[in-house]
Amino acid sequence: MKKISIDPVTRLEGHGRIDIFLNDAGDVANAYMVIPELRGFEKFAQGRRVEELTDITPRICGVCPEAHHIASTKACDKVFRVDPPPTAKKLRELFYSAFFVADHTTHFYILGGPDFVMGPDAPVADRNILGVIHKVGVEVGGKVIEARGSAMDIIGMLGGRKIHPTFGLPGGVAKRLTEEERHQVEITARDEIEFALFTLQLFKDVVLADKTYLDMILSPPFTMPTYYMGMVDENNRVNFYDGKIRVVDPDGKEFVKYDPAEYLDVIAERVEPWTYLKFPYLKKVGWKGIVGGKESGLYQATPLSRLNASDGMATPRAQEAYEEMYKTLGGKPVHNLLATHWARLVELLYAAERLLELSRDPEITNPHVRNIPSEKPKEGIGVVEAPRGTLTHHYVTNERGIVTSANLVVGTTNNYGPISLAVKQVAQAVIKKGKNITEGMLNRVEMAFRLYDPCFGCATHTLPGKMPLEIRFHDEAGNLKEVVSRNL
Repeated sequence: MKKISIDPVTRLEGHGRIDIFLNDAGDVANAYMVIPELRGFEKFAQGRRVEELTDITPRICGVCPEAHHIASTKACDKVFRVDPPPTAKKLRELFYSAFFVADHTTHFYILGGPDFVMGPDAPVADRNILGVIHKVGVEVGGKVIEARGSAMDIIGMLGGRKIHPTFGLPGGVAKRLTEEERHQVEITARDEIEFALFTLQLFKDVVLADKTYLDMILSPPFTMPTYYMGMVDENNRVNFYDGKIRVVDPDGKEFVKYDPAEYLDVIAERVEPWTYLKFPYLKKVGWKGIVGGKESGLYQATPLSRLNASDGMATPRAQEAYEEMYKTLGGKPVHNLLATHWARLVELLYAAERLLELSRDPEITNPHVRNIPSEKPKEGIGVVEAPRGTLTHHYVTNERGIVTSANLVVGTTNNYGPISLAVKQVAQAVIKKGKNITEGMLNRVEMAFRLYDPCFGCATHTLPGKMPLEIRFHDEAGNLKEVVSRNL
């Protein structure tokens, strides 16, 4: 058996490698997405005051600290059984909408974009943001920097700093929005809407107009039916900040819709010995291994999953983009993995429109932004949609508010089973016996995980202790005498 390693994989948060194992005939026998790092934040949380976790857990990740900050804040609301005032909830969502604009912009142009703007077979030196700017123009590069920077300015304005903000508090937020700040947010939001519309058009002109890439989107290796998860409002429209979690089956039929506090009734987590990530699955379906389809408990939680699990978008232009995407791809649900990039841009537009709506809300500058907790702390669960998927923070405390246990089901953790399956599926399609293995082939395998916008620093929590390993013993003449393997 021959092993091919893509180590490290690139354009992601965290560290990871892909191990591909070829049988004696030269075909792919198996492939693993291996995460060789452990962060252990669930353990770090124990023994700390629960209100400290709103500042501690964002340190899991420098890419999406806002997601952990808001999920943690919502969990602390529940721990102290305090309901924030309406203005605080709206400010949190405004803050969070700005974060989504910045994060989706980052992934599309910097992490995912080089694959389809430059093409999967482009030279390695060109598959980066500089290559993208060179192809689409310096002016576009300036638009990207300005749009992302403006969204981050809103995060810094409310959160005190742009990275690891300190904004949410149990029962509310730490800062009100002044009228001058509100006006600036409104101006920014209008600009972000135009940028999102520009980006959607760029996607059509550069990606969808390229038959080679369109064929790749629709190809069997990048098609994978599973269950799909996402947060929805009372009308089953996509919502990032608050709502119920809806899961639909591969046919698009509602499987379950649950309150965030009920997540343990729906989701279980499995540990495998060869990685530091856990594998969540739907309890009622059960663990059937790393396989797709209706009989498997694996589910996806991605931008495309959120759109598949919803009945539409809650803002008008995003709804138009949503309808256009599904019409182009043949209706719901869409199982074409690479369409996740398109769905991400629909969400970018929704986040910008929602930012504008909230900036114009009459309550948004109300000075009452916090209700002080008065109940004894106990247990709380907070859920938001991170750009990478549904994010759950679950804290249990003693009567003094000291954390006794914590569980974090992170966006990337939800997707680990599908990521592993997608990597294997694409590897088996592009690597065949008798064919020279090219950089372009291996990049297509990387594209199968990169479309999930994975955050492996966030996701690593379990410590199983055994990784995939193969040892080959040769004699002095170089003859192979014995092969010992584990977890292959």
